Amino acid sequence: MALAQAFDEIMGQPGSSVPRAPLSPLGNWIDGTPDAELRRRQEAAEATFRQLGITFAVYGDSDASERIIPFDIVPRIFLNSEWNRLSEGLIQRVQAINAFLDDIYGARRILDEGILPPDLIFGNPQFRPEIAGMRPPHGIWAHICGIDLVRTGPDEFFVLEDNARTPSGVSYMLENREAMLRLCPELFREFRVAAVDSYPDRLLETMKSVAPGNVAAPVCVVLTPGHYNSAYYEHSFLADSMGIELVEAADLVVDDDVVWMRTIAGRVKVDVIYRRIDDDYLDPLVFRPDSMLGVPGLIAAYAAGNVALINAPGNGIADDKAIYSYMPEIVKFYSGSEPKLPNVETWRCREPQALKYVLDNLEKVVVKLVDGSGGYGMLVGPTASKAEVETFRAALIAEPHRYIAQPTLALSTVPTLADSGLAPRHVDFRPFVLTGSRGVQVVPGGLTRVALKEGSLVVNSSQGGGTKDSFVLMDDGAPPPAPPAQTQMQSQGIG
Repeated sequence: MALAQAFDEIMGQPGSSVPRAPLSPLGNWIDGTPDAELRRRQEAAEATFRQLGITFAVYGDSDASERIIPFDIVPRIFLNSEWNRLSEGLIQRVQAINAFLDDIYGARRILDEGILPPDLIFGNPQFRPEIAGMRPPHGIWAHICGIDLVRTGPDEFFVLEDNARTPSGVSYMLENREAMLRLCPELFREFRVAAVDSYPDRLLETMKSVAPGNVAAPVCVVLTPGHYNSAYYEHSFLADSMGIELVEAADLVVDDDVVWMRTIAGRVKVDVIYRRIDDDYLDPLVFRPDSMLGVPGLIAAYAAGNVALINAPGNGIADDKAIYSYMPEIVKFYSGSEPKLPNVETWRCREPQALKYVLDNLEKVVVKLVDGSGGYGMLVGPTASKAEVETFRAALIAEPHRYIAQPTLALSTVPTLADSGLAPRHVDFRPFVLTGSRGVQVVPGGLTRVALKEGSLVVNSSQGGGTKDSFVLMDDGAPPPAPPAQTQMQSQGIG
Protein backbone atom coordinates (compact mmCIF):
# COMPACT_ATOMS: atom_id res chain seq x y z
CA MET A 1 0.00 0.00 0.00
CA ALA A 2 2.75 2.42 0.96
CA LEU A 3 4.62 1.84 -2.31
CA ALA A 4 1.53 2.46 -4.42
CA GLN A 5 0.97 5.88 -2.81
CA ALA A 6 4.61 6.92 -2.65
CA PHE A 7 6.22 9.77 -4.54
CA ASP A 8 8.98 8.43 -6.79
CA GLU A 9 11.92 10.85 -6.56
CA ILE A 10 13.12 10.00 -10.05
CA MET A 11 9.87 9.46 -11.94
CA GLY A 12 7.72 11.87 -9.98
CA GLN A 13 4.15 10.79 -9.33
CA PRO A 14 3.36 7.06 -9.05
CA GLY A 15 2.76 5.38 -12.38
CA SER A 16 4.88 7.76 -14.44
CA SER A 17 7.32 6.16 -16.87
CA VAL A 18 9.17 9.39 -17.64
CA PRO A 19 11.75 10.81 -15.20
CA ARG A 20 11.37 14.33 -13.85
CA ALA A 21 12.96 16.60 -16.45
CA PRO A 22 16.12 17.60 -14.51
CA LEU A 23 16.76 13.93 -13.72
CA SER A 24 16.35 12.54 -17.23
CA PRO A 25 20.10 11.73 -17.50
CA LEU A 26 19.72 9.38 -14.54
CA GLY A 27 16.72 7.75 -16.20
CA ASN A 28 18.76 7.30 -19.38
CA TRP A 29 21.65 5.83 -17.37
CA ILE A 30 19.33 3.36 -15.66
CA ASP A 31 17.72 2.34 -18.95
CA GLY A 32 21.08 2.03 -20.70
CA THR A 33 22.92 0.01 -18.05
CA PRO A 34 22.03 -3.70 -17.88
CA ASP A 35 21.04 -5.08 -14.50
CA ALA A 36 24.01 -7.44 -14.60
CA GLU A 37 26.40 -4.50 -14.96
CA LEU A 38 24.71 -2.58 -12.14
CA ARG A 39 24.98 -5.65 -9.97
CA ARG A 40 28.65 -6.13 -10.84
CA ARG A 41 29.45 -2.56 -9.83
CA GLN A 42 27.45 -2.87 -6.64
CA GLU A 43 29.23 -6.07 -5.66
CA ALA A 44 32.59 -4.41 -6.40
CA ALA A 45 31.70 -1.56 -4.03
CA GLU A 46 30.66 -3.94 -1.25
CA ALA A 47 33.83 -6.00 -1.71
CA THR A 48 35.87 -2.82 -1.22
CA PHE A 49 33.90 -1.96 1.91
CA ARG A 50 34.71 -5.39 3.36
CA GLN A 51 38.41 -4.99 2.55
CA LEU A 52 38.48 -1.58 4.21
CA GLY A 53 36.67 -2.90 7.28
CA ILE A 54 33.64 -0.64 6.90
CA THR A 55 31.47 -2.74 9.17
CA PHE A 56 29.14 -2.51 12.11
CA ALA A 57 27.94 -4.90 14.80
CA VAL A 58 24.43 -5.32 16.19
CA TYR A 59 24.52 -5.50 19.97
CA GLY A 60 22.63 -8.46 21.38
CA ASP A 61 22.48 -10.26 18.02
CA SER A 62 23.11 -13.99 18.28
CA ASP A 63 25.26 -13.62 15.17
CA ALA A 64 27.91 -11.28 16.54
CA SER A 65 29.87 -11.10 13.29
CA GLU A 66 30.72 -7.72 11.83
CA ARG A 67 28.62 -6.77 8.80
CA ILE A 68 28.75 -4.20 6.06
CA ILE A 69 25.72 -2.03 5.47
CA PRO A 70 24.38 -3.05 2.04
CA PHE A 71 25.15 -0.45 -0.62
CA ASP A 72 22.88 0.39 -3.56
CA ILE A 73 24.38 1.60 -6.83
CA VAL A 74 21.51 3.91 -7.92
CA PRO A 75 22.04 7.35 -6.34
CA ARG A 76 19.44 9.59 -4.82
CA ILE A 77 19.45 13.14 -6.27
CA PHE A 78 18.49 16.49 -4.75
CA LEU A 79 18.00 19.45 -7.06
CA ASN A 80 19.89 22.58 -6.07
CA SER A 81 16.63 24.46 -5.43
CA GLU A 82 15.40 21.63 -3.17
CA TRP A 83 18.69 21.62 -1.28
CA ASN A 84 18.66 25.37 -0.70
CA ARG A 85 15.23 25.13 0.94
CA LEU A 86 16.33 22.18 3.06
CA SER A 87 19.50 23.97 4.15
CA GLU A 88 17.57 27.01 5.36
CA GLY A 89 15.30 24.81 7.45
CA LEU A 90 18.19 22.74 8.82
CA ILE A 91 20.16 25.81 9.90
CA GLN A 92 17.09 27.28 11.62
CA ARG A 93 16.42 24.01 13.45
CA VAL A 94 19.99 23.43 14.62
CA GLN A 95 20.27 27.01 15.85
CA ALA A 96 17.07 26.43 17.85
CA ILE A 97 18.47 23.17 19.28
CA ASN A 98 21.59 24.99 20.47
CA ALA A 99 19.51 27.80 21.99
CA PHE A 100 17.24 25.25 23.69
CA LEU A 101 20.15 23.37 25.27
CA ASP A 102 21.79 26.60 26.41
CA ASP A 103 18.49 27.68 27.99
CA ILE A 104 17.57 24.37 29.63
CA TYR A 105 20.93 24.15 31.39
CA GLY A 106 20.89 27.87 32.15
CA ALA A 107 18.11 30.44 32.60
CA ARG A 108 15.23 28.08 31.59
CA ARG A 109 13.12 30.81 30.03
CA ILE A 110 11.20 28.27 27.96
CA LEU A 111 9.93 26.67 31.18
CA ASP A 112 9.18 29.97 32.88
CA GLU A 113 7.03 31.01 29.92
CA GLY A 114 5.09 27.74 29.92
CA ILE A 115 6.16 26.52 26.47
CA LEU A 116 7.24 23.11 27.85
CA PRO A 117 5.95 21.22 30.90
CA PRO A 118 8.79 21.11 33.48
CA ASP A 119 8.34 17.39 34.22
CA LEU A 120 9.19 16.65 30.59
CA ILE A 121 12.65 18.02 31.31
CA PHE A 122 13.35 17.21 34.93
CA GLY A 123 11.79 13.74 34.79
CA ASN A 124 13.72 12.84 31.65
CA PRO A 125 16.71 10.49 32.09
CA GLN A 126 18.50 12.34 29.27
CA PHE A 127 18.51 15.58 31.27
CA ARG A 128 21.83 15.83 33.12
CA PRO A 129 21.45 17.92 36.30
CA GLU A 130 25.17 17.34 36.93
CA ILE A 131 26.05 19.87 34.23
CA ALA A 132 23.34 22.46 34.90
CA GLY A 133 24.95 25.87 35.10
CA MET A 134 27.95 24.82 33.00
CA ARG A 135 28.41 26.47 29.64
CA PRO A 136 30.51 25.00 26.83
CA PRO A 137 33.22 27.07 25.15
CA HIS A 138 31.66 29.67 22.81
CA GLY A 139 28.20 28.63 24.05
CA ILE A 140 27.85 25.86 21.44
CA TRP A 141 26.33 22.56 22.55
CA ALA A 142 25.43 20.67 19.37
CA HIS A 143 28.46 20.99 17.11
CA ILE A 144 27.48 18.01 14.94
CA CYS A 145 23.82 17.27 14.25
CA GLY A 146 22.26 14.60 12.09
CA ILE A 147 18.67 15.62 11.33
CA ASP A 148 16.66 12.69 9.94
CA LEU A 149 14.28 13.74 7.16
CA VAL A 150 11.57 11.99 5.17
CA ARG A 151 9.93 13.07 1.94
CA THR A 152 6.35 12.48 0.84
CA GLY A 153 6.05 14.67 -2.27
CA PRO A 154 7.85 17.07 -4.63
CA ASP A 155 8.07 19.82 -1.99
CA GLU A 156 7.07 17.90 1.13
CA PHE A 157 9.93 17.27 3.55
CA PHE A 158 9.44 16.49 7.24
CA VAL A 159 11.84 16.10 10.15
CA LEU A 160 11.52 12.59 11.56
CA GLU A 161 13.93 12.99 14.47
CA ASP A 162 16.89 15.01 15.72
CA ASN A 163 20.29 13.49 16.56
CA ALA A 164 22.39 15.82 18.68
CA ARG A 165 24.42 13.39 20.79
CA THR A 166 26.85 11.41 18.63
CA PRO A 167 25.19 11.09 15.20
CA SER A 168 26.87 8.41 13.11
CA GLY A 169 26.90 7.53 9.44
CA VAL A 170 29.12 10.21 7.95
CA SER A 171 31.81 7.65 7.04
CA TYR A 172 29.23 5.89 4.86
CA MET A 173 28.39 9.20 3.17
CA LEU A 174 32.08 9.63 2.29
CA GLU A 175 32.81 6.03 1.29
CA ASN A 176 29.61 5.77 -0.78
CA ARG A 177 30.72 8.81 -2.76
CA GLU A 178 34.21 7.39 -3.25
CA ALA A 179 32.67 4.18 -4.59
CA MET A 180 30.38 6.06 -6.99
CA LEU A 181 33.25 8.17 -8.33
CA ARG A 182 35.25 5.04 -9.04
CA LEU A 183 32.48 2.83 -10.39
CA CYS A 184 30.08 5.28 -12.08
CA PRO A 185 32.22 8.22 -13.27
CA GLU A 186 29.81 8.84 -16.17
CA LEU A 187 27.19 10.13 -13.75
CA PHE A 188 29.54 12.88 -12.63
CA ARG A 189 29.90 13.94 -16.25
CA GLU A 190 26.12 14.13 -16.56
CA PHE A 191 25.52 16.07 -13.33
CA ARG A 192 27.34 18.85 -11.47
CA VAL A 193 27.45 17.17 -8.07
CA ALA A 194 28.57 19.06 -4.96
CA ALA A 195 31.59 17.41 -3.34
CA VAL A 196 31.36 15.90 0.14
CA ASP A 197 35.02 14.99 0.58
CA SER A 198 35.68 18.28 2.38
CA TYR A 199 33.74 17.03 5.43
CA PRO A 200 36.81 16.03 7.49
CA ASP A 201 38.36 19.45 6.85
CA ARG A 202 35.10 21.17 7.78
CA LEU A 203 34.82 19.09 10.94
CA LEU A 204 38.39 19.84 12.00
CA GLU A 205 37.83 23.54 11.33
CA THR A 206 34.69 23.39 13.49
CA MET A 207 36.59 21.65 16.29
CA LYS A 208 39.44 24.14 16.26
CA SER A 209 37.01 27.08 16.20
CA VAL A 210 35.51 26.10 19.57
CA ALA A 211 38.80 25.53 21.40
CA PRO A 212 38.88 27.35 24.74
CA GLY A 213 41.06 30.43 25.09
CA ASN A 214 43.27 31.81 22.36
CA VAL A 215 45.33 28.76 21.47
CA ALA A 216 47.16 29.29 18.18
CA ALA A 217 47.20 25.59 17.25
CA PRO A 218 44.56 23.70 19.27
CA VAL A 219 45.18 19.99 19.85
CA CYS A 220 42.11 17.97 18.85
CA VAL A 221 41.46 14.26 19.39
CA VAL A 222 38.72 11.69 18.76
CA LEU A 223 37.80 9.74 21.92
CA THR A 224 36.52 6.23 21.20
CA PRO A 225 35.29 3.52 23.57
CA GLY A 226 37.44 1.08 21.60
CA HIS A 227 37.41 -1.34 18.71
CA TYR A 228 34.48 -3.35 20.10
CA ASN A 229 32.16 -0.40 19.52
CA SER A 230 29.78 -0.83 16.56
CA ALA A 231 30.91 2.48 15.00
CA TYR A 232 34.64 2.03 15.63
CA TYR A 233 35.44 2.13 11.92
CA GLU A 234 33.93 5.60 11.72
CA HIS A 235 35.90 6.82 14.74
CA SER A 236 39.15 5.59 13.20
CA PHE A 237 38.23 6.83 9.72
CA LEU A 238 37.46 10.37 10.90
CA ALA A 239 40.55 10.67 13.08
CA ASP A 240 42.73 9.49 10.21
CA SER A 241 40.98 11.77 7.69
CA MET A 242 41.47 14.81 9.95
CA GLY A 243 45.06 13.89 10.77
CA ILE A 244 44.45 13.84 14.54
CA GLU A 245 44.90 11.22 17.24
CA LEU A 246 42.34 8.52 17.98
CA VAL A 247 42.48 7.97 21.73
CA GLU A 248 40.88 5.81 24.38
CA ALA A 249 40.37 6.69 28.03
CA ALA A 250 43.74 5.24 29.06
CA ASP A 251 45.48 7.68 26.71
CA LEU A 252 44.12 10.72 28.58
CA VAL A 253 44.67 12.01 32.08
CA VAL A 254 43.26 15.04 33.88
CA ASP A 255 45.64 16.99 36.08
CA ASP A 256 44.58 20.20 37.84
CA ASP A 257 41.49 20.44 35.59
CA VAL A 258 43.55 20.20 32.41
CA VAL A 259 43.32 17.26 29.98
CA TRP A 260 46.59 15.74 28.85
CA MET A 261 47.32 13.07 26.23
CA ARG A 262 50.01 10.55 26.98
CA THR A 263 52.49 10.18 24.12
CA ILE A 264 55.91 8.58 23.77
CA ALA A 265 57.38 12.10 23.80
CA GLY A 266 55.57 13.05 27.01
CA ARG A 267 52.29 14.74 27.86
CA VAL A 268 50.48 16.96 25.36
CA LYS A 269 47.70 19.31 26.41
CA VAL A 270 44.36 18.54 24.73
CA ASP A 271 42.01 21.41 23.82
CA VAL A 272 39.12 19.74 21.95
CA ILE A 273 37.71 16.22 22.27
CA TYR A 274 35.30 14.77 19.71
CA ARG A 275 33.89 12.15 22.04
CA ARG A 276 32.09 9.09 20.73
CA ILE A 277 31.23 7.89 24.24
CA ASP A 278 27.76 8.28 25.75
CA ASP A 279 27.27 10.60 28.71
CA ASP A 280 26.80 7.71 31.15
CA TYR A 281 30.33 6.46 30.53
CA LEU A 282 32.14 9.76 29.97
CA ASP A 283 33.48 10.44 33.47
CA PRO A 284 33.17 7.89 36.31
CA LEU A 285 33.54 10.68 38.90
CA VAL A 286 30.31 12.32 37.68
CA PHE A 287 28.20 9.72 35.88
CA ARG A 288 28.48 5.93 36.14
CA PRO A 289 31.23 5.12 38.67
CA ASP A 290 31.76 1.67 37.14
CA SER A 291 32.65 3.04 33.70
CA MET A 292 36.00 1.88 32.35
CA LEU A 293 35.52 3.85 29.12
CA GLY A 294 35.58 7.37 30.52
CA VAL A 295 38.21 9.78 31.78
CA PRO A 296 38.13 10.62 35.51
CA GLY A 297 38.00 14.38 36.01
CA LEU A 298 36.97 15.17 32.44
CA ILE A 299 33.79 17.01 33.46
CA ALA A 300 35.75 19.08 35.99
CA ALA A 301 38.11 20.16 33.19
CA TYR A 302 35.09 20.94 31.02
CA ALA A 303 33.42 22.94 33.81
CA ALA A 304 36.65 24.91 34.30
CA GLY A 305 36.54 25.89 30.63
CA ASN A 306 39.79 24.12 29.79
CA VAL A 307 38.50 21.68 27.18
CA ALA A 308 35.71 21.59 24.61
CA LEU A 309 33.64 18.42 24.29
CA ILE A 310 31.99 17.71 20.96
CA ASN A 311 29.11 17.21 21.32
CA ALA A 312 28.49 18.68 24.76
CA PRO A 313 27.31 16.40 27.59
CA GLY A 314 23.59 16.70 28.24
CA ASN A 315 22.58 16.94 24.59
CA GLY A 316 20.47 13.79 24.81
CA ILE A 317 17.51 15.85 26.02
CA ALA A 318 17.31 17.36 22.51
CA ASP A 319 17.20 13.84 20.97
CA ASP A 320 14.24 12.73 23.05
CA LYS A 321 11.17 12.03 20.92
CA ALA A 322 8.80 13.62 23.43
CA ILE A 323 10.86 16.82 23.19
CA TYR A 324 10.80 16.38 19.39
CA SER A 325 7.02 16.71 19.50
CA TYR A 326 7.48 20.23 20.87
CA MET A 327 10.12 21.26 18.34
CA PRO A 328 7.76 23.51 16.32
CA GLU A 329 7.13 25.50 19.51
CA ILE A 330 10.82 25.39 20.43
CA VAL A 331 11.90 26.68 17.01
CA LYS A 332 9.36 29.49 17.11
CA PHE A 333 10.29 30.43 20.70
CA TYR A 334 14.00 30.86 19.94
CA SER A 335 13.90 32.02 16.31
CA GLY A 336 10.76 34.14 16.41
CA SER A 337 9.62 32.46 13.16
CA GLU A 338 7.57 29.47 12.10
CA PRO A 339 9.65 26.33 11.40
CA LYS A 340 10.82 26.08 7.80
CA LEU A 341 10.95 22.29 8.16
CA PRO A 342 7.81 20.81 9.77
CA ASN A 343 7.63 17.86 12.11
CA VAL A 344 5.72 14.72 11.34
CA GLU A 345 2.37 14.93 13.17
CA THR A 346 2.97 13.40 16.60
CA TRP A 347 0.70 12.18 19.38
CA ARG A 348 2.20 12.32 22.88
CA CYS A 349 0.89 9.21 24.61
CA ARG A 350 1.46 10.85 28.01
CA GLU A 351 -1.62 12.97 27.21
CA PRO A 352 -4.92 11.09 27.83
CA GLN A 353 -6.68 12.19 24.64
CA ALA A 354 -3.66 11.33 22.50
CA LEU A 355 -3.33 7.95 24.23
CA LYS A 356 -6.98 7.15 23.56
CA TYR A 357 -6.58 8.00 19.86
CA VAL A 358 -3.44 5.86 19.55
CA LEU A 359 -4.99 2.86 21.32
CA ASP A 360 -8.01 3.11 19.02
CA ASN A 361 -5.78 3.24 15.92
CA LEU A 362 -2.80 1.02 16.70
CA GLU A 363 -3.12 -0.82 13.39
CA LYS A 364 -2.71 2.47 11.48
CA VAL A 365 0.09 4.32 13.30
CA VAL A 366 3.80 4.04 14.08
CA VAL A 367 4.59 3.90 17.82
CA LYS A 368 8.08 4.71 19.14
CA LEU A 369 9.87 4.78 22.47
CA VAL A 370 10.74 8.37 23.32
CA ASP A 371 14.35 7.35 23.96
CA GLY A 372 14.53 4.57 21.36
CA SER A 373 16.92 4.36 18.40
CA GLY A 374 18.03 1.99 15.67
CA GLY A 375 14.51 0.89 14.81
CA TYR A 376 14.10 -0.91 18.13
CA GLY A 377 11.15 -0.44 20.47
CA MET A 378 8.95 0.52 17.52
CA LEU A 379 5.61 -0.69 16.16
CA VAL A 380 4.67 -0.16 12.51
CA GLY A 381 0.95 -0.77 12.83
CA PRO A 382 0.02 -1.58 9.20
CA THR A 383 2.67 -4.32 8.94
CA ALA A 384 2.53 -5.64 12.52
CA SER A 385 0.97 -8.93 13.57
CA LYS A 386 -2.01 -9.01 15.91
CA ALA A 387 0.26 -10.31 18.67
CA GLU A 388 2.69 -7.42 18.20
CA VAL A 389 -0.16 -4.90 18.28
CA GLU A 390 -1.51 -6.36 21.51
CA THR A 391 1.95 -6.39 23.09
CA PHE A 392 2.31 -2.69 22.34
CA ARG A 393 -1.21 -2.02 23.58
CA ALA A 394 -0.27 -3.44 26.97
CA ALA A 395 3.01 -1.48 27.02
CA LEU A 396 1.21 1.77 26.18
CA ILE A 397 -1.37 1.29 28.90
CA ALA A 398 1.32 0.44 31.47
CA GLU A 399 3.75 3.29 30.64
CA PRO A 400 2.17 5.79 28.23
CA HIS A 401 4.76 8.49 29.00
CA ARG A 402 7.43 6.34 27.34
CA TYR A 403 5.85 6.48 23.88
CA ILE A 404 4.88 8.78 21.04
CA ALA A 405 2.95 7.84 17.89
CA GLN A 406 2.92 9.15 14.34
CA PRO A 407 0.89 8.48 11.20
CA THR A 408 2.23 5.93 8.76
CA LEU A 409 3.67 8.10 5.99
CA ALA A 410 4.09 7.05 2.38
CA LEU A 411 7.84 7.70 2.32
CA SER A 412 9.27 8.59 -1.06
CA THR A 413 10.98 5.88 -3.10
CA VAL A 414 14.10 5.66 -5.25
CA PRO A 415 14.86 2.86 -7.74
CA THR A 416 16.93 0.22 -5.96
CA LEU A 417 18.61 -2.96 -7.17
CA ALA A 418 16.55 -5.81 -5.72
CA ASP A 419 16.89 -9.55 -6.35
CA SER A 420 14.43 -9.31 -9.24
CA GLY A 421 15.99 -6.17 -10.72
CA LEU A 422 15.37 -2.46 -10.20
CA ALA A 423 12.37 -1.72 -8.00
CA PRO A 424 11.16 1.22 -5.87
CA ARG A 425 12.21 1.17 -2.23
CA HIS A 426 11.45 3.64 0.56
CA VAL A 427 14.21 5.99 1.74
CA ASP A 428 14.97 8.51 4.45
CA PHE A 429 17.84 10.97 4.72
CA ARG A 430 20.33 12.17 7.34
CA PRO A 431 22.15 15.39 6.42
CA PHE A 432 24.96 16.55 8.70
CA VAL A 433 25.06 20.08 10.12
CA LEU A 434 28.21 21.56 11.69
CA THR A 435 28.14 24.47 14.14
CA GLY A 436 31.31 26.28 15.18
CA SER A 437 32.18 29.71 16.46
CA ARG A 438 32.14 30.99 12.86
CA GLY A 439 28.59 29.85 12.12
CA VAL A 440 26.48 26.94 10.88
CA GLN A 441 27.11 24.95 7.70
CA VAL A 442 25.21 22.12 6.06
CA VAL A 443 27.34 19.53 4.29
CA PRO A 444 26.03 19.26 0.67
CA GLY A 445 25.13 15.60 0.86
CA GLY A 446 24.28 13.12 3.56
CA LEU A 447 23.35 9.56 4.34
CA THR A 448 20.42 8.12 2.41
CA ARG A 449 19.15 4.97 4.07
CA VAL A 450 16.97 2.59 2.08
CA ALA A 451 14.54 -0.11 3.22
CA LEU A 452 15.64 -3.06 1.10
CA LYS A 453 12.57 -5.18 1.81
CA GLU A 454 9.61 -4.53 -0.48
CA GLY A 455 7.02 -2.35 1.23
CA SER A 456 9.13 -1.91 4.37
CA LEU A 457 9.38 1.52 5.98
CA VAL A 458 12.22 0.55 8.35
CA VAL A 459 15.51 1.81 6.94
CA ASN A 460 17.83 1.24 9.91
CA SER A 461 20.95 -0.80 9.18
CA SER A 462 20.34 -2.90 12.30
CA GLN A 463 16.97 -3.85 10.79
CA GLY A 464 18.28 -4.83 7.36
CA GLY A 465 18.40 -1.43 5.65
CA GLY A 466 21.04 -0.25 3.19
CA THR A 467 22.54 3.01 1.97
CA LYS A 468 22.82 5.06 -1.23
CA ASP A 469 24.99 7.95 -2.31
CA SER A 470 23.17 11.29 -2.11
CA PHE A 471 23.85 13.71 -4.97
CA VAL A 472 23.25 17.41 -4.35
CA LEU A 473 23.24 19.21 -7.69
CA MET A 474 25.09 22.49 -7.95
CA ASP A 475 22.44 23.80 -10.34
CA ASP A 476 19.11 22.64 -11.79
CA GLY A 477 20.07 23.31 -15.40
CA ALA A 478 21.74 21.40 -18.17
CA PRO A 479 24.72 19.16 -17.38
CA PRO A 480 28.16 20.75 -17.73
CA PRO A 481 30.56 19.99 -20.54
CA ALA A 482 32.96 17.22 -19.54
CA PRO A 483 36.42 18.52 -18.62
CA PRO A 484 39.58 16.74 -19.79
CA ALA A 485 39.86 13.31 -18.18
CA GLN A 486 42.86 14.07 -15.96
CA THR A 487 41.40 17.36 -14.70
CA GLN A 488 38.07 15.75 -14.00
CA MET A 489 39.57 12.94 -11.96
CA GLN A 490 41.61 15.37 -9.91
CA SER A 491 38.61 17.62 -9.32
CA GLN A 492 36.63 14.65 -8.01
CA GLY A 493 39.39 13.64 -5.64
CA ILE A 494 40.32 10.42 -7.48
CA GLY A 495 43.76 11.32 -8.77
